[in-house]
Amino acid sequence: MQASPQAASQKVTTRRLCVRPDQVAVARGLVARQLVLWGQPGLVDSAVLIVSELATNVVRHAGGAGGTFALTLRLETGALVVEVSDCGRQGRPEPREAGTEEESGRGLALVGALAQTWGVRTGQGGRTVWVRLATEAGETCGC
Repeated sequence: MQASPQAASQKVTTRRLCVRPDQVAVARGLVARQLVLWGQPGLVDSAVLIVSELATNVVRHAGGAGGTFALTLRLETGALVVEVSDCGRQGRPEPREAGTEEESGRGLALVGALAQTWGVRTGQGGRTVWVRLATEAGETCGC
């Protein structure tokens, strides 16, 4: 992932990926490796699951072969912020209650269960779903 300029209290990295199903696995691997590099192995499982759900939503709902989405990780004092941005629909994704026989529809409920907080920002360029996870025992990013 490409490192971005950072404030003294945070580390940031962003990667653009193609809107294709195979890129969901790429996103999961990028997140796992980056968190280990940042000394946050305890966040890997939750962050990988969250990114998997958000990237899958982009692939399913943002549409458009040839499009891209951005994956941003920001390690701040006491928290990891995960952002997935796409140029797709402007609407706000909402958690829903999936039926017992449905194979999908639980992703945002999982995100909500794992996250300290989460939300959506929309703008002319698309939307960003962001998720905030508390770091282990309030650890700082070691900056």
